Amino acid sequence: MTADVTACILCSRNCGLSVETDGRRLARIKGDPNHPLSKGYVCQKAARLEHYQNNADRLSQPLQRQADGRFVPVSWDEALTDIAQRLQAIRSRHGGQAFATAGGGGQGNHMGGAYLAQIRAAMGSHQNYNSLGQEKTGDFWVNGRLFGRQDCHTTEDVEESDYVIFLGCNPYQSHGIPNARDTLKAIKKDPARTMVVIDPRVTETAKQADIHLQLKPSTDAYLLSAMLAIIVREGLHDQAFIEQHCTGFEAVEAMLLSVPIDNYIARTGVPEADVYRVARGYARARAGCMRVDLGIQHSLHTTLNGYLEKLFYLLCGHFGKPGGNNLHSSLIPILSHTDERNPRIKSSAYHQMFPVSGILPPNILPDEILQAGEDRIRAMIVDSCNPLLTWADTARYEAAFGALELLVVVDVAMTETARLAHYVLPAASQFEKWEFTGFNLEFPANAFHLRHPLFKPFASTLPEPEIYTRLLEYMGELPTSLPWLSRVARHEPRAGLHLGYMAALAATLARQRHWVPYAASLLYRTLGPQLPQGAAAAALLLPLCLAYANQFPQAVRRAGHRGNRLTLGARLFKTILAQRSGVVFSVHRFDEVWSLVKTKDRKIHLQIPEMLAEWERLGQYADPALDYPFILMAGERRSYNANQIFRDPGWRKVDHDGALRLHPADARTLGLKAGDRARCESAHGQVEVVVSLDDSVQPGVVTLPHGYGARFNNGDPQGPQLNRLVSGTHCDPFSRTPYHKFIPVHVYPLDAADAVG
Repeated sequence: MTADVTACILCSRNCGLSVETDGRRLARIKGDPNHPLSKGYVCQKAARLEHYQNNADRLSQPLQRQADGRFVPVSWDEALTDIAQRLQAIRSRHGGQAFATAGGGGQGNHMGGAYLAQIRAAMGSHQNYNSLGQEKTGDFWVNGRLFGRQDCHTTEDVEESDYVIFLGCNPYQSHGIPNARDTLKAIKKDPARTMVVIDPRVTETAKQADIHLQLKPSTDAYLLSAMLAIIVREGLHDQAFIEQHCTGFEAVEAMLLSVPIDNYIARTGVPEADVYRVARGYARARAGCMRVDLGIQHSLHTTLNGYLEKLFYLLCGHFGKPGGNNLHSSLIPILSHTDERNPRIKSSAYHQMFPVSGILPPNILPDEILQAGEDRIRAMIVDSCNPLLTWADTARYEAAFGALELLVVVDVAMTETARLAHYVLPAASQFEKWEFTGFNLEFPANAFHLRHPLFKPFASTLPEPEIYTRLLEYMGELPTSLPWLSRVARHEPRAGLHLGYMAALAATLARQRHWVPYAASLLYRTLGPQLPQGAAAAALLLPLCLAYANQFPQAVRRAGHRGNRLTLGARLFKTILAQRSGVVFSVHRFDEVWSLVKTKDRKIHLQIPEMLAEWERLGQYADPALDYPFILMAGERRSYNANQIFRDPGWRKVDHDGALRLHPADARTLGLKAGDRARCESAHGQVEVVVSLDDSVQPGVVTLPHGYGARFNNGDPQGPQLNRLVSGTHCDPFSRTPYHKFIPVHVYPLDAADAVG
């Protein structure tokens, strides 16, 4: 047995882990007390990571699909030669926009995304689709209008807040906040602090809350509007904060003064007294913050919800302070700024959709393949992503991916998407390569964890940096040898901190401007071999550290790092390489939040015309007239469901079938009892489910978890394939975010003869 450290890869927290390995097995897993953020905390899911590392669906060699659908092993040289030639031919005949990528890293697997982006650059394409595009881009767009750039992102200081609102999230199960269960327990036990949960279900977090506003599904916009109107009409907003830091309040105030508070509260089904109590309590709090997630980002009025949520803490002055919501800096630039008002930003061919933060919404992708005529997408690389199960409208994706001239899947396992690919390229697992997460989203102190490999990779698998660098070389975009840069990297004095190499790289790129988009692979090939313990893929962190330290030198120094204007970033890079449990890389002051606002006047622009128009229409919407008796809230977080990297159903200690939660009164009406099989049917499709009776859901509401439906070891789907119920058109018209939390459905008892095929 060998002791080591790593991190969990199942959610955005990426808690540090202390592990014991036995050969190729993760034999023991617990929290790492030396991790700078999680400090030994870990939830029950991490203990099952052996089911990811070693399972029957792991890929061990490149595969090529034959005309009859069979897959045969091929060499890396055969696969990459053919892929490169076919990509070049498609680019030559149809232009770069005929190529797109999907995915580009999972929850803890972000290193490869930077290398994958180079293939889009080589093809001349902006077609980038990933799961953030079906979850968060409405939020990012609002951030761009409020704060000046779409990569301005807010975080919440839950630990220091005395009035916490959890809106559309269940941190007890989904985490998303530091050391979630310990943090929730601390708030609950402190009589000076208040926890409010806004959720249609009595979640595990709601059971710990001081106040639970159990609203009807997808009425969040009405509830937020009513509470904001109460705050402004009673003069509870922070006028001094607004005058000092914001513009456009007058337009927002006029809208709030027109809100029919009683009518909006009635639409939510929440007791009026509770709504007033929360509005007043939050506004009067010393420090209030709000944590939101997919509950409001996959529901009706998605983009408007994001706007109202931010107005809630901005109008109350709970921003830029301890215990409030704050902007944060980032070492890893996982988001960009692509404002559709910029004429240089290109739209998609068929839907004329513009990217947000460099991301296009997955809901439009099937049409961009099937409906865009000569301008359609013809070739794709899907990286660490399984769109057939995780993105809306599985049947439409099956048709679209089947129509591609070239589909390449890079993954650790034979996924449902991989079964449709022309080539399946096996990646090393997240514990067999150097990796990191870009979700370092904390403020004021922020940490970064570069994870080293625990195991050697399978003989014929490769890490993504090697796959995409080789592909660039096979495409002729990069030479296979760069002797001068390699020589500088090899012979530069160790005390030089690679600064001489960086000067040589800058000189090379000045002469070879067409190599600039491939800087990650240049670093990987030349500086990478000189880094300790095979950390070549991490070479791209050096320029990121230099840039970060140049932008935020005082924050880096407050974190304990030393160096002058030239050496500070290089020393930070060296420390990141050396610290196996992660490192705090910055400590900001709260007044520095205002330097992170990117509007020209450094003020928050509250008036967003598109959102004010949508807000005005809110009162005109009638309650949906439904021909279905139930609302399905899909994608629920539970104790034993996770993302699609867990394919082996043996990891689940409970809820093996991903049961449909149904209120007991509804079950009696339908003649169903616990454990019965049923058919859940929407206007778009149907799935077979197992029924679980649960009074945590409201009558007329049912829930299903995400993360199920995989065909493990060539077997039948394990649990419901949720996205067979969801149409790609059932989405927010602005962001195209799917309405996963508001799917009208029937539930029918299932006789043996009625089994869903």
